[in-house]
Amino acid sequence: MWYRKNVGGWERAARLIGGGLMLVCGVVALHASPLGLLLGGAGVVTLVTGVFGYCPACAIAGRAPLKE
Repeated sequence: MWYRKNVGGWERAARLIGGGLMLVCGVVALHASPLGLLLGGAGVVTLVTGVFGYCPACAIAGRAPLKE
């Protein structure tokens, strides 16, 4: 693995659930309006950070990597 995880288990689950909800609400509930597409895009980013366990914004802010 070429990166060190900086998102813990419970936070990964929260990101997966929240990202999925944001994606569904953005595309389905807001009928693909500009706001809906923005919300859907944010949902995709949140899902990806949850799947990989790494958040670049957290790394920039100085969050320590998880101990392996």
